[in-house]
Amino acid sequence: MTKKSLSLSSLSGLALVAALVAAQAPAAAQTSVKAGAAAPATLEYQLGSGDVLRISVYQNQDLTLETRVAESGMISFPLLGNIRIGGLSATQAEKLIADGLKNGNFVKNPQVTVVVLQVKGNQASVLGQVNRPGRYPIETADMRLTDLLANAGGIAVTGAEVLVLSGSRNGQPYRAEIDLPGIFTPGGREQDVLIQNGDVIWVERAPMVYIYGEVQRPGPMRLERGMTVMQSLATGGGITQRGTEKGIRVHRKGPDGKVQVLQIPMDEGLKDGDVVYVKESLF
Repeated sequence: MTKKSLSLSSLSGLALVAALVAAQAPAAAQTSVKAGAAAPATLEYQLGSGDVLRISVYQNQDLTLETRVAESGMISFPLLGNIRIGGLSATQAEKLIADGLKNGNFVKNPQVTVVVLQVKGNQASVLGQVNRPGRYPIETADMRLTDLLANAGGIAVTGAEVLVLSGSRNGQPYRAEIDLPGIFTPGGREQDVLIQNGDVIWVERAPMVYIYGEVQRPGPMRLERGMTVMQSLATGGGITQRGTEKGIRVHRKGPDGKVQVLQIPMDEGLKDGDVVYVKESLF
């Protein structure tokens, strides 16, 4: 094969590759457009009573206003009077005001900006065993349970792993018990529910067990998930030289409220409120 024929062959190969790329480009672009169209729309914060807003109209300084949304969801705006913006997003409120100014022939082509200075209208509470209990603003429409807990400083060391979320959904009372560690397991994202105005998170005190008798460190201890009798003894520093495993008894309150004295295996799990007693060896 001559040098000239090799050159022509290479050019033919490059042309073929270019043609294939050109043919695939529209399909790739179409796939990209479809993927973009399938992307979910971002939720926007809904304005609520008590929110403090700054409303400005481009090149109309006399229409700049700082105001608070009334309990009725209304605000008073120059030239337009009372308008209801409660329940609207900032974008929707901007359009409402712009349409009013344009339709009233006050401003030919108004460009309205609504900025939320203080969030007061949408709040949720975190109570119980958290580091900073209190009421917190719902600053974004997609705030989730973990976001609200983070604002409250997280669960305190005395807090339980199962939380109670109460509020209302679709006008009906709502209550859910949520296993916090379960949120971070595969498929657990569904438990990280969206927070809505008026929601309350309650964090109960962590379950406790009590150990006394012939152990190194008697006293109360946090009942960890799946903790056994042996693990509780290890947490208490172990049995003293005067104690005996044969003398271990678990005092547990029964369904009738009476305390039962049980001798259970060392690998059996404990329950909230159990009292583990280690007797002194007779020999």
